[in-house]
Amino acid sequence: MSPTAIGLILVAAVAHASWNLFSKQASVTGAVSFIWLVSVTATALYAPVITIDVIVTRPHLSGLSWIFLAGTGVLQAAYFLFLQRGYRLGDLSLVYPIGRGTGALLAALAGIFILGERPGPVAIAGIGCIVAGIIVIGIPSRAGSAPGRAGSAIPATAAGIARPALSPARATAFALLTGTFIASYTLWDKYAVGTLRTPPLLQGFAAFPIMALVFAGPAAHAGDRTARVWRDYRPQVIGAAVLAPFAYILVLVALSFTAVAAVAPAREVSVLFGVLLGRRLLGEGNLARRVAAAAAIVAGIVAIAIG
Repeated sequence: MSPTAIGLILVAAVAHASWNLFSKQASVTGAVSFIWLVSVTATALYAPVITIDVIVTRPHLSGLSWIFLAGTGVLQAAYFLFLQRGYRLGDLSLVYPIGRGTGALLAALAGIFILGERPGPVAIAGIGCIVAGIIVIGIPSRAGSAPGRAGSAIPATAAGIARPALSPARATAFALLTGTFIASYTLWDKYAVGTLRTPPLLQGFAAFPIMALVFAGPAAHAGDRTARVWRDYRPQVIGAAVLAPFAYILVLVALSFTAVAAVAPAREVSVLFGVLLGRRLLGEGNLARRVAAAAAIVAGIVAIAIG
Protein backbone atom coordinates (compact mmCIF):
# COMPACT_ATOMS: atom_id res chain seq x y z
CA MET A 1 0.00 0.00 0.00
CA SER A 2 1.42 3.41 -0.98
CA PRO A 3 2.09 6.18 1.57
CA THR A 4 -0.59 8.28 -0.13
CA ALA A 5 -3.20 5.58 0.39
CA ILE A 6 -2.16 5.13 4.03
CA GLY A 7 -2.43 8.88 4.65
CA LEU A 8 -5.89 9.07 3.06
CA ILE A 9 -7.11 6.12 5.10
CA LEU A 10 -5.81 7.47 8.42
CA VAL A 11 -7.46 10.86 7.93
CA ALA A 12 -10.65 9.11 6.88
CA ALA A 13 -10.47 6.94 10.01
CA VAL A 14 -10.40 9.94 12.35
CA ALA A 15 -13.30 11.56 10.50
CA HIS A 16 -15.23 8.30 10.48
CA ALA A 17 -14.85 7.66 14.20
CA SER A 18 -15.90 11.25 14.91
CA TRP A 19 -19.15 11.12 12.96
CA ASN A 20 -19.97 7.77 14.56
CA LEU A 21 -19.55 9.46 17.94
CA PHE A 22 -22.09 12.07 16.83
CA SER A 23 -24.45 9.29 15.69
CA LYS A 24 -24.17 7.55 19.03
CA GLN A 25 -24.84 10.79 20.88
CA ALA A 26 -28.04 11.29 18.87
CA SER A 27 -29.10 7.62 18.95
CA VAL A 28 -31.69 8.29 21.66
CA THR A 29 -33.78 10.01 19.00
CA GLY A 30 -34.23 6.87 16.92
CA ALA A 31 -32.96 6.32 13.40
CA VAL A 32 -35.13 7.82 10.67
CA SER A 33 -35.29 11.49 11.68
CA PHE A 34 -31.56 11.73 12.39
CA ILE A 35 -30.54 9.95 9.17
CA TRP A 36 -32.84 12.11 7.05
CA LEU A 37 -31.55 15.33 8.62
CA VAL A 38 -27.94 14.24 8.11
CA SER A 39 -28.66 13.29 4.49
CA VAL A 40 -30.41 16.57 3.67
CA THR A 41 -27.71 18.63 5.39
CA ALA A 42 -24.88 16.73 3.68
CA THR A 43 -26.60 17.13 0.31
CA ALA A 44 -26.96 20.86 0.82
CA LEU A 45 -23.38 21.32 2.03
CA TYR A 46 -21.66 19.26 -0.65
CA ALA A 47 -23.89 20.02 -3.67
CA PRO A 48 -22.02 23.23 -4.63
CA VAL A 49 -18.67 21.42 -4.53
CA ILE A 50 -20.02 18.52 -6.58
CA THR A 51 -21.61 20.88 -9.11
CA ILE A 52 -18.35 22.78 -9.64
CA ASP A 53 -16.40 19.53 -9.96
CA VAL A 54 -18.83 18.15 -12.55
CA ILE A 55 -18.70 21.40 -14.58
CA VAL A 56 -14.90 21.43 -14.53
CA THR A 57 -14.16 17.74 -15.08
CA ARG A 58 -17.20 16.82 -17.22
CA PRO A 59 -17.14 13.12 -16.24
CA HIS A 60 -18.45 10.56 -18.70
CA LEU A 61 -21.13 8.49 -16.98
CA SER A 62 -22.60 5.42 -18.66
CA GLY A 63 -26.02 4.04 -17.93
CA LEU A 64 -24.41 1.48 -15.63
CA SER A 65 -22.63 4.29 -13.80
CA TRP A 66 -25.98 5.87 -12.95
CA ILE A 67 -27.26 2.53 -11.67
CA PHE A 68 -24.26 2.29 -9.37
CA LEU A 69 -24.76 5.85 -8.17
CA ALA A 70 -28.35 5.06 -7.22
CA GLY A 71 -27.48 1.65 -5.80
CA THR A 72 -24.95 2.99 -3.33
CA GLY A 73 -27.69 5.17 -1.85
CA VAL A 74 -29.94 2.16 -1.28
CA LEU A 75 -27.15 0.09 0.29
CA GLN A 76 -26.03 2.93 2.53
CA ALA A 77 -29.60 3.71 3.58
CA ALA A 78 -29.75 0.20 5.06
CA TYR A 79 -26.28 0.63 6.56
CA PHE A 80 -27.20 3.89 8.31
CA LEU A 81 -30.51 2.48 9.51
CA PHE A 82 -29.03 -0.64 11.13
CA LEU A 83 -26.08 1.31 12.53
CA GLN A 84 -28.30 3.87 14.22
CA ARG A 85 -30.57 1.19 15.65
CA GLY A 86 -27.51 -0.60 17.02
CA TYR A 87 -26.30 2.58 18.71
CA ARG A 88 -29.72 3.08 20.24
CA LEU A 89 -29.39 -0.29 22.00
CA GLY A 90 -25.66 -0.61 22.70
CA ASP A 91 -22.39 1.17 23.43
CA LEU A 92 -20.24 2.85 20.78
CA SER A 93 -17.34 0.55 21.70
CA LEU A 94 -19.56 -2.51 21.17
CA VAL A 95 -21.48 -1.68 17.99
CA TYR A 96 -18.76 0.22 16.13
CA PRO A 97 -15.99 -2.43 16.29
CA ILE A 98 -18.29 -5.34 15.51
CA GLY A 99 -19.87 -3.55 12.57
CA ARG A 100 -16.55 -2.40 11.13
CA GLY A 101 -14.87 -5.75 11.79
CA THR A 102 -17.61 -7.73 10.09
CA GLY A 103 -17.52 -5.37 7.12
CA ALA A 104 -13.74 -5.58 6.83
CA LEU A 105 -13.70 -9.37 6.98
CA LEU A 106 -16.47 -9.84 4.41
CA ALA A 107 -15.07 -7.19 2.04
CA ALA A 108 -11.54 -8.60 2.20
CA LEU A 109 -12.75 -12.16 1.60
CA ALA A 110 -14.92 -11.03 -1.29
CA GLY A 111 -12.00 -9.10 -2.77
CA ILE A 112 -9.93 -12.28 -2.69
CA PHE A 113 -12.53 -14.87 -3.75
CA ILE A 114 -14.84 -12.82 -6.01
CA LEU A 115 -12.65 -10.07 -7.47
CA GLY A 116 -9.58 -12.30 -7.77
CA GLU A 117 -7.26 -10.10 -5.71
CA ARG A 118 -4.17 -11.90 -4.43
CA PRO A 119 -2.63 -10.35 -1.31
CA GLY A 120 0.65 -11.85 -0.15
CA PRO A 121 1.05 -13.96 3.00
CA VAL A 122 2.19 -10.99 5.09
CA ALA A 123 -0.87 -8.99 4.04
CA ILE A 124 -3.13 -11.95 4.79
CA ALA A 125 -1.57 -12.19 8.27
CA GLY A 126 -2.23 -8.45 8.66
CA ILE A 127 -5.89 -8.95 7.78
CA GLY A 128 -6.06 -11.65 10.44
CA CYS A 129 -4.50 -9.37 13.05
CA ILE A 130 -6.97 -6.58 12.29
CA VAL A 131 -9.99 -8.86 12.44
CA ALA A 132 -8.78 -10.50 15.69
CA GLY A 133 -8.18 -7.12 17.29
CA ILE A 134 -11.62 -5.85 16.29
CA ILE A 135 -13.29 -8.96 17.69
CA VAL A 136 -11.54 -8.54 21.04
CA ILE A 137 -12.49 -4.86 21.18
CA GLY A 138 -16.08 -5.80 20.46
CA ILE A 139 -16.41 -8.23 23.38
CA PRO A 140 -19.17 -6.64 25.48
CA SER A 141 -18.60 -5.70 29.09
CA ARG A 142 -20.55 -7.39 31.83
CA ALA A 143 -22.51 -4.19 32.35
CA GLY A 144 -22.84 -1.72 29.51
CA SER A 145 -22.20 1.88 30.29
CA ALA A 146 -25.31 3.97 30.46
CA PRO A 147 -25.70 6.75 27.95
CA GLY A 148 -25.93 10.24 29.31
CA ARG A 149 -23.56 9.73 32.24
CA ALA A 150 -21.31 12.51 33.43
CA GLY A 151 -18.82 13.65 30.83
CA SER A 152 -20.60 11.91 27.97
CA ALA A 153 -21.48 15.11 26.12
CA ILE A 154 -24.92 13.64 25.41
CA PRO A 155 -27.95 15.62 26.48
CA ALA A 156 -29.46 13.78 29.44
CA THR A 157 -32.93 14.02 27.95
CA ALA A 158 -34.57 15.28 24.81
CA ALA A 159 -38.05 16.69 25.20
CA GLY A 160 -40.64 14.11 24.23
CA ILE A 161 -38.07 11.44 23.31
CA ALA A 162 -37.84 8.42 25.62
CA ARG A 163 -34.41 6.93 26.28
CA PRO A 164 -34.32 3.21 25.38
CA ALA A 165 -32.90 0.46 27.59
CA LEU A 166 -29.58 -1.00 26.50
CA SER A 167 -29.71 -4.49 24.95
CA PRO A 168 -26.19 -5.73 24.04
CA ALA A 169 -27.50 -8.87 22.32
CA ARG A 170 -29.84 -6.94 20.01
CA ALA A 171 -27.20 -4.27 19.47
CA THR A 172 -24.75 -6.98 18.38
CA ALA A 173 -27.30 -8.34 15.89
CA PHE A 174 -27.74 -4.89 14.36
CA ALA A 175 -23.95 -4.45 14.29
CA LEU A 176 -23.58 -7.69 12.32
CA LEU A 177 -26.22 -6.53 9.84
CA THR A 178 -24.41 -3.21 9.61
CA GLY A 179 -21.18 -5.03 8.74
CA THR A 180 -22.90 -6.96 5.97
CA PHE A 181 -23.97 -3.73 4.31
CA ILE A 182 -20.53 -2.18 4.85
CA ALA A 183 -19.02 -5.02 2.83
CA SER A 184 -21.77 -4.71 0.21
CA TYR A 185 -21.38 -1.00 -0.48
CA THR A 186 -17.56 -1.23 -0.29
CA LEU A 187 -17.47 -3.80 -3.10
CA TRP A 188 -20.23 -2.00 -5.02
CA ASP A 189 -18.39 1.31 -4.91
CA LYS A 190 -15.01 -0.31 -5.57
CA TYR A 191 -16.43 -1.55 -8.89
CA ALA A 192 -17.87 1.89 -9.64
CA VAL A 193 -14.65 3.86 -9.08
CA GLY A 194 -12.21 1.15 -10.19
CA THR A 195 -13.93 -0.39 -13.22
CA LEU A 196 -16.58 2.10 -14.34
CA ARG A 197 -14.24 5.02 -13.54
CA THR A 198 -16.93 6.98 -11.75
CA PRO A 199 -15.23 9.92 -9.99
CA PRO A 200 -14.80 9.08 -6.26
CA LEU A 201 -16.16 12.50 -5.26
CA LEU A 202 -19.40 11.85 -7.16
CA GLN A 203 -19.76 8.22 -6.01
CA GLY A 204 -19.15 9.21 -2.37
CA PHE A 205 -21.70 12.01 -2.53
CA ALA A 206 -24.47 10.14 -4.36
CA ALA A 207 -25.64 8.17 -1.33
CA PHE A 208 -26.83 11.25 0.55
CA PRO A 209 -29.42 12.69 -1.86
CA ILE A 210 -30.68 9.13 -2.42
CA MET A 211 -31.01 8.59 1.34
CA ALA A 212 -32.74 11.95 1.69
CA LEU A 213 -35.36 10.70 -0.78
CA VAL A 214 -35.64 7.24 0.80
CA PHE A 215 -36.27 8.62 4.30
CA ALA A 216 -38.25 11.74 3.32
CA GLY A 217 -41.67 10.13 3.82
CA PRO A 218 -40.93 8.50 7.20
CA ALA A 219 -39.21 11.67 8.45
CA ALA A 220 -42.20 13.80 7.43
CA HIS A 221 -44.51 11.30 9.11
CA ALA A 222 -42.42 11.59 12.30
CA GLY A 223 -43.25 15.30 12.26
CA ASP A 224 -42.56 16.75 15.70
CA ARG A 225 -39.82 14.21 16.43
CA THR A 226 -37.82 15.33 13.40
CA ALA A 227 -38.17 18.96 14.48
CA ARG A 228 -37.01 18.07 18.01
CA VAL A 229 -33.99 16.18 16.68
CA TRP A 230 -32.94 19.26 14.70
CA ARG A 231 -33.45 21.50 17.71
CA ASP A 232 -31.77 19.33 20.34
CA TYR A 233 -29.08 17.55 18.29
CA ARG A 234 -28.18 20.10 15.63
CA PRO A 235 -24.40 19.96 16.32
CA GLN A 236 -24.45 16.17 15.93
CA VAL A 237 -26.47 16.40 12.70
CA ILE A 238 -24.13 18.98 11.16
CA GLY A 239 -21.01 17.18 12.38
CA ALA A 240 -22.11 13.88 10.88
CA ALA A 241 -23.23 15.61 7.66
CA VAL A 242 -19.78 17.15 7.19
CA LEU A 243 -17.61 14.20 8.22
CA ALA A 244 -19.50 11.17 6.86
CA PRO A 245 -19.19 12.13 3.16
CA PHE A 246 -15.67 13.48 3.68
CA ALA A 247 -14.45 10.24 5.28
CA TYR A 248 -15.98 8.03 2.60
CA ILE A 249 -14.78 10.15 -0.31
CA LEU A 250 -11.22 9.79 0.98
CA VAL A 251 -11.66 6.02 1.14
CA LEU A 252 -13.03 5.91 -2.42
CA VAL A 253 -10.03 7.90 -3.63
CA ALA A 254 -7.78 5.28 -2.03
CA LEU A 255 -9.89 2.45 -3.53
CA SER A 256 -9.48 3.96 -7.01
CA PHE A 257 -5.78 2.94 -7.02
CA THR A 258 -5.48 0.36 -4.19
CA ALA A 259 -6.85 -3.19 -3.78
CA VAL A 260 -10.03 -3.49 -1.73
CA ALA A 261 -8.47 -6.38 0.26
CA ALA A 262 -5.95 -3.85 1.62
CA VAL A 263 -8.12 -0.72 1.96
CA ALA A 264 -11.15 -2.36 3.62
CA PRO A 265 -9.22 -3.80 6.60
CA ALA A 266 -6.76 -0.89 6.93
CA ARG A 267 -9.48 1.73 7.30
CA GLU A 268 -10.64 -0.12 10.42
CA VAL A 269 -7.97 1.67 12.44
CA SER A 270 -10.93 3.98 13.03
CA VAL A 271 -12.06 1.54 15.73
CA LEU A 272 -9.05 2.60 17.82
CA PHE A 273 -10.16 6.20 17.63
CA GLY A 274 -13.74 5.11 18.31
CA VAL A 275 -12.74 3.26 21.48
CA LEU A 276 -10.74 6.23 22.74
CA LEU A 277 -13.62 8.61 22.00
CA GLY A 278 -16.03 6.23 23.72
CA ARG A 279 -13.85 6.22 26.82
CA ARG A 280 -13.14 9.94 26.84
CA LEU A 281 -16.56 11.33 25.95
CA LEU A 282 -19.01 8.54 26.74
CA GLY A 283 -17.35 7.08 29.85
CA GLU A 284 -17.19 3.52 28.45
CA GLY A 285 -14.89 1.05 30.22
CA ASN A 286 -12.48 -1.82 29.47
CA LEU A 287 -9.94 0.63 28.06
CA ALA A 288 -6.83 -1.51 28.71
CA ARG A 289 -8.24 -4.58 26.97
CA ARG A 290 -9.55 -2.59 24.05
CA VAL A 291 -6.35 -0.59 23.57
CA ALA A 292 -4.35 -3.84 23.61
CA ALA A 293 -6.63 -5.22 20.94
CA ALA A 294 -6.25 -2.00 18.96
CA ALA A 295 -2.48 -2.58 18.96
CA ALA A 296 -3.17 -5.74 16.97
CA ILE A 297 -5.05 -3.61 14.48
CA VAL A 298 -2.09 -1.26 14.08
CA ALA A 299 0.24 -4.24 13.62
CA GLY A 300 -2.11 -5.57 10.98
CA ILE A 301 -2.04 -2.29 9.08
CA VAL A 302 1.77 -2.31 9.08
CA ALA A 303 1.73 -5.88 7.78
CA ILE A 304 -0.67 -4.95 4.98
CA ALA A 305 1.49 -1.96 4.03
CA ILE A 306 4.58 -4.20 3.88
CA GLY A 307 2.83 -7.12 2.19
